[in-house]
Amino acid sequence: MSAAPASGGSAAPTPGSPLSALCARLPDGRLHLQHGPIDCIVEAWGEAGEVEAAYLQVSDAFQDVLPTLVAELPVLRAPLGAAHPLVRGAVARRMVAAARRHRGVFLTPMIAVAGAVADELLAALLRGRQLHKACVNDGGDIALHLEQDAGFAVGIALDPGLAAVQGRVDIAARDGVRGIATSGWKGRSQSLGIADAVTVLAASAAEADAAATLIANAVNAEDPGIRRLPASAVKEDSDLGELPVTVEVPPLDAATVAQALERGLAEAQRMRAAGLIVEAFLSLQGAHRATCATPSPLPAGSQT
Repeated sequence: MSAAPASGGSAAPTPGSPLSALCARLPDGRLHLQHGPIDCIVEAWGEAGEVEAAYLQVSDAFQDVLPTLVAELPVLRAPLGAAHPLVRGAVARRMVAAARRHRGVFLTPMIAVAGAVADELLAALLRGRQLHKACVNDGGDIALHLEQDAGFAVGIALDPGLAAVQGRVDIAARDGVRGIATSGWKGRSQSLGIADAVTVLAASAAEADAAATLIANAVNAEDPGIRRLPASAVKEDSDLGELPVTVEVPPLDAATVAQALERGLAEAQRMRAAGLIVEAFLSLQGAHRATCATPSPLPAGSQT
């Protein structure tokens, strides 16, 4: 199965990534963190002094994230086997923990890289602080902090070809959702499947990242118009090696779309029953499946 980060998440770090990190406040007050392929937006709610202190400490912690990851890339790009990989970095440990929950399929810890970065930055943001809620968005993979009465509205992209989101899910603290990730063949990451988008809600961003990738892989069918190439032919340093990744999906007939979505839904339901995810939303060429009620449609002109 795919070991690529979820579609829409940060691209995988490379040894040639720039060595200087950018930490800047946006006009709306949010914090922008960027270093090589890692590109995050951080937002916190609480007393002004607590928010400022949180932004300072996460900016400081961010300086070491990419260099530490790059130092351990050879281990993180290796297929996960029975032995527990020996990694030292906090992000790397989160990646390994999320990947090991899916032992039995081919994957590497890189399957959870974007979500793990978001989780670790959220932990740095919260350390010693009192915040009502907070989120770290790493290229679409989101780590959440919610106090007891806090909530968060998540936009669901049912059709990634459209600029705006088409649905919304409201998350309450009691729901146990602390991570959101989306995967699909159209994103920067590689996929073995044909899903336009699979969005997963889970207990952490790293867990959501890994699960979204695997469910998106399972959204699959055979059609002569679907083009696949060896992963290494598409991206030279891909951790997927010679596995065939999807590079083109033509318009499919309704039966093929339904078959692919049902395969993905079966995998999502299996993960939900095993406690690996909270919910999942699957989309392919205008058709949708979900492990729960489908997302609420957004009124025209509304935003999340």
